[in-house]
Amino acid sequence: MIITLTGSNFYLLKHRMDELVSGFVKEHSELALERIDAEEAEPQSILDAVQSLPFLASRKMVVVRGLGANKAASGQIEQIIDSAGDTTDVVFYEPALDKRSNYYKVLKSKTQLEEFNELDARALAGWLVQEAKNQDGQMSHADANYLIERIGPNQEQLANELNKLITYNPKITRENIDRMTVKTPQSRVFDLLDAAFAGNKKRALELYDEQRAQKVEPQAIMAMIAWQLKLLALAKTGAGKSPAQIAKDSGMSPWPIQKAQNLSRKIDDKRLADMVAEALEIDEKGKTTNINLDEALKTYITTL
Repeated sequence: MIITLTGSNFYLLKHRMDELVSGFVKEHSELALERIDAEEAEPQSILDAVQSLPFLASRKMVVVRGLGANKAASGQIEQIIDSAGDTTDVVFYEPALDKRSNYYKVLKSKTQLEEFNELDARALAGWLVQEAKNQDGQMSHADANYLIERIGPNQEQLANELNKLITYNPKITRENIDRMTVKTPQSRVFDLLDAAFAGNKKRALELYDEQRAQKVEPQAIMAMIAWQLKLLALAKTGAGKSPAQIAKDSGMSPWPIQKAQNLSRKIDDKRLADMVAEALEIDEKGKTTNINLDEALKTYITTL
């Protein structure tokens, strides 16, 4: 068995890796497992690992992480795969793969490639509902969507919050979500930009002040605004494509792309370019001068 695990969904990647490793160790013991951090490993050491016979076990497993970042070793990927013995399972762990590379093409053709990307909003809500059920909890789709809106689409964070909610009360309600979770700054930026583009300056500034009250530094807010501008640019350049297609092409999550598409319809290309230039100027001044970054950001937000 030779498997490649890839994709932007680190939660599902980790879950699948843990599943493969724990299942193997349970049957063949920890001694039969070898892990290699391949980013700086010598090609020969990787070849030796996949070629060598199991020790005190009928099979061995070699987990190879980050081989794609090692040009010398990844250039020998065909030889590494072909060298794996019949009693050796190999798992290549590669979250970020360049699909244009020969390395990716070899992995796709010669291994069992499993790709785990971020779930879109609908799939994520369905996963939350099912996960709650698996843990003897109860959660409606409406409340699942509310939780996603509140803390963002990160699946690992959602899993942690879900565990906390179920521990508090297996029957999850919106009231308990408000009581037990904190709305993340990332999800707030969507609200802030929505308000700014709608011309609701008062609400936009209120949201800014709320984030500062949560001790979110202006540099962090600047970074999140830059992130949203990037999403807006992707939505603009991908006009006519679905959020899922844009996400696949860019390696992003469909959920924020969908939100960005709604915002992008309110501005034209020139205005977006101006917004990026203005944000860049503020960011540079914030790093090189004594500018009051809070005031600069507030002014920027009110001009959106």
